[in-house]
Amino acid sequence: MESPLVLYNKINNFGRLLDMKFEVSEPGRVIYSMPVTKDILATTSAAHGGALAAFMDAIIGVASLSAVAEEGKLVSTVEFKINYLNPALLNDQLRGLGKVIKKGKRIIITQGEIFNQKNELLATCTGTLNAYPIEKSDILRSQ
Repeated sequence: MESPLVLYNKINNFGRLLDMKFEVSEPGRVIYSMPVTKDILATTSAAHGGALAAFMDAIIGVASLSAVAEEGKLVSTVEFKINYLNPALLNDQLRGLGKVIKKGKRIIITQGEIFNQKNELLATCTGTLNAYPIEKSDILRSQ
């Protein structure tokens, strides 16, 4: 069986739609990227907060997934709180950093940050995710 991270990357159509790309720097830590295109704008120049929330969910989700993938587990977001600090503007290249700050048997607490190409902090978050056995999902049917 392939790693849950590899499987996730293969089936994540939403991530491909928004041109999200990630690299796991170590288990529990991820670096993500996403461009701000006209398709995610809420105004003539600023990205919709929902697009940034989706990006943040991916950031904390993959950070958590990378912490439990070797255990044959997947994760689902239980909740997260996001703070929008500055707008993400058209043509910005966003960089997201996610890290696990506490990993239990099932509950994972994470932090996430989104920066633009000028290294300006645009958003922060804390989140709670649930880890569960891969057999309880439909991901194996996607192979």
